[in-house]
Amino acid sequence: MATQKLYAGAKLREMRTRLELTQKGFAAKLGVSLPYLNQMENNNRPVSTTVVLALAQEFGLDVTELSTGDSERLVSDMREAIADPVFADEPPPLADLRLTASNAPALARAFLSLHRAYRQTHERLASLDEALGREDSRIQASPWEEVRDFFHYCDNYIDAMDRAAERFAGSADVRLAATTALENAGITISITDMDGLRGYDPSTRTLRLSNRSSPPTQVFQLLLQVALLSQESLLEATLDFARFQSDEARAIAKIGLANYFAGAALMPYGRFLAAAQEDRHDLERLATRFGASIEQVAHRLSTLQRPGAKGIPFFFVRVDQAGTITKRHSATRLQFARFGGACPLWNVHRAFETPGRFLRQLAETPDGVRYISLARDVSKSGGSFGSPVRRYAISLGCEVRHAQALVYADNLEMSHASAYEPIGISCRICERKTCHQRSVPPLERRLSINNDQRGILPYEVS
Repeated sequence: MATQKLYAGAKLREMRTRLELTQKGFAAKLGVSLPYLNQMENNNRPVSTTVVLALAQEFGLDVTELSTGDSERLVSDMREAIADPVFADEPPPLADLRLTASNAPALARAFLSLHRAYRQTHERLASLDEALGREDSRIQASPWEEVRDFFHYCDNYIDAMDRAAERFAGSADVRLAATTALENAGITISITDMDGLRGYDPSTRTLRLSNRSSPPTQVFQLLLQVALLSQESLLEATLDFARFQSDEARAIAKIGLANYFAGAALMPYGRFLAAAQEDRHDLERLATRFGASIEQVAHRLSTLQRPGAKGIPFFFVRVDQAGTITKRHSATRLQFARFGGACPLWNVHRAFETPGRFLRQLAETPDGVRYISLARDVSKSGGSFGSPVRRYAISLGCEVRHAQALVYADNLEMSHASAYEPIGISCRICERKTCHQRSVPPLERRLSINNDQRGILPYEVS
């Protein structure tokens, strides 16, 4: 099998800029000529083995960082944006999108921001009668989408926050540590019958937790409050770095970062990674070990991307009953649609039909990459009779080359192509020609319509 060439010009430029080195100085440290470095930074030549070794020895670079990052996410997100009907006349080919993501990632992000602003403009104009006369009717990006993109492009791993949470957790009982930290800060903790999960009154320094919540939820809320009170400077520094466009986005991101701290403290990186490897990523065993929920464990597994100590690159997604993606992250080549729902052929949708059971699926995406996917419902009771039940399903998966490290791969027949179900990202950018669940035609294919014949679809994809 031929070795895939590694083009990482943007990564090299970013590293050189961060080190405040000129091209000449950087080339000297890498032991290559100035023209050769220039060609690598512009993706005219691949990064050589000699340069990879020099990066590791001279700068301590985790060389896996060169082949990972934003490129696949940017390509996927641009393809979805290009699928917008406004670009229907002459959509750029996939090769151009890949070149843009590799050579000009800042331009790609600017394009995505522009398209997001366009969508917001379009939605606001659709309800113009409601917006007229309002002082806050200026057009701006959705705070929620802005925050989701922030975590998405951080690889869902915030190093400073993760390490702070690990230091806080130490080796002690994390519930006891959180309770002690809050009580030492003069905060009274009350477990009481209440709507909602948590309520903090700054004037009385009283923290109330719902007695209807499960123990993992109560511990998580304790840790979240610890983050908000004891990690204020770290939270604000991270928010300053992100440069959100609105106060609403900053406030949403602050809660998101506090949630991140809580999850990382409940499942400290080093201990959790070791346990995951020992238990072969058995979600139930890990949930018992760390006093966490199945969803918390699955989400945490998707964040194990610390440089130099990475876990398996997983994708993680949560969908509601309408198929809308409410949480998404992928450290794999599989990326999710930023707008709309997930592929209907994916087993995450079937999880609602089999509550309490894990569903396993072998799947293949149009690019030929094969995955093992695990799905399960995670319904959340309101805690009393008559309270609404929130129903979600989650999916966790990775490429099949990591399958031997997963207990869920046991007894699956992975050697036959027929075992893999065809899935995609969204219909507009899925290239499959004969999918029986296709809702709209693919963007990059011409259609043939024959009035005298009808197959699975009312058209044929050429």
